[in-house]
Amino acid sequence: MTFIIFDLEATCWEDPPPSVVQEIIEIGAIKLDDYGDEEDRFSRFVRPVVHPQLSFFCQKLTSINQVDINRADTFPRVIDHFIEWIGAEDGEDYLLCSWGGFDKRMFVQDCQLHRLEYDWTESHINLKDQYHQFKRLRKARSLRHVVELEGFDFTGTYHRGISDAENLAKVFVKYLDMWQF
Repeated sequence: MTFIIFDLEATCWEDPPPSVVQEIIEIGAIKLDDYGDEEDRFSRFVRPVVHPQLSFFCQKLTSINQVDINRADTFPRVIDHFIEWIGAEDGEDYLLCSWGGFDKRMFVQDCQLHRLEYDWTESHINLKDQYHQFKRLRKARSLRHVVELEGFDFTGTYHRGISDAENLAKVFVKYLDMWQF
């Protein structure tokens, strides 16, 4: 089985408008083999179409700038590359792994927004829920907190897809035999 450790960044606002529609603006993923060894990486920006202008808050939080977003492809094109990269079209045995349920919901929501199939998202586990269960933690912990709690240095930039995926992969590999698929 191939494990796809991924993180998404999405449009965001400090005070969200009442009818806010968030869209994915970055996909970062690490592909691991059965033993937890890295096979490949995927890192792409995505140009939103509902709210194409990033808020100042979003740019500050994610360190993603408007120029990078303006140069990016829209979701349908980027997600085609991602689906090909994970091997979903080739019948590869893969498992999407994210820190929380937000990332899977965003994949489904953006697929629906662009009238695309999203059955490829069904093979997914929420590492945050499982981690909190087997560690018996009552209070939710951020990814950064857990990475440091587990004795790792948080590398890269927090709230960036590829950096968060890279750091989540450290925790995933440490507990490779504990996750419930």
